[in-house]
Amino acid sequence: MNIRSLLGPLFNFGGTSKVHIWQRFEPIGEGIAGTMSRFYKARDKESGITVGLKLPNMDKVAPIESRFKGLNKPTEGEIGQLIVGDHVVKTREHGKTHDGGQFIVQDFLDGMLVHFRLKRGDPLSLDNRIDLIRQTAQGVAVVHEAGFVHRDICPRNLMMSPDGKTTLFDFGLSVPNKPAFLRPGNRTGTPNYMAPEVIRRRQSDHRLDIFSFGVTAYEICSGSLPWPGGDARAALAHDTPARDIRELDNEIPDRLAEAIMDCLKADPENRHASMEDFLRKIARLN
Repeated sequence: MNIRSLLGPLFNFGGTSKVHIWQRFEPIGEGIAGTMSRFYKARDKESGITVGLKLPNMDKVAPIESRFKGLNKPTEGEIGQLIVGDHVVKTREHGKTHDGGQFIVQDFLDGMLVHFRLKRGDPLSLDNRIDLIRQTAQGVAVVHEAGFVHRDICPRNLMMSPDGKTTLFDFGLSVPNKPAFLRPGNRTGTPNYMAPEVIRRRQSDHRLDIFSFGVTAYEICSGSLPWPGGDARAALAHDTPARDIRELDNEIPDRLAEAIMDCLKADPENRHASMEDFLRKIARLN
């Protein structure tokens, strides 16, 4: 029995009906083009609420999905509805469009990408940085508890609301945390945040997210990446020890610094075994 037949009664897995997107939704402003999709702030004409509407580019999605032929991989919308908890975006609905595409309806996240905040150099107090890191860790933990690997943890996929709440989003590259979905050779993600086992095309598991989270936390704390940024070739340096984060910011508590540096170990066996381990390590901070 597959995941759809087990969970279909509980979640909207799209059914057989198709939706004419622009009869159902009214875009608010221009859409934002991403690497593999287009995203809109939109009004749902049926409910009247403002939502986030994601339209995957099927020409770009197809080559990635073809890697999992025969494995009955859930779609991005199905995965989103199975990942439910604090600090991850809520997927309300998904399905097929009248023209053969897919659509995903999520809560609209109001705020600023953590990526933009870091690039602008907006000042964040130590307490703010610790809180941002903790919330991000909690979001990644929710993904893993649901049985998935995100595969693209980075500041571009984190939204910070005006009140300081941080939310992880974008499950376009996410897969079940099973060996068949994480085979060697599947180099996917954002190069600056990729784990060595992904760069080197080796078998991987959920600990690739722990590495990517570690790079993100390092950047949030210090304003810099652990290694010089660039493409996948530059990311080969991720096999080498990163500069201790305390050399860049000596106000970072030792407990937090050590927890972040442990995320960045080249060998997955030397990293935290889970995000819960990381959260326990920093539990008594602020």
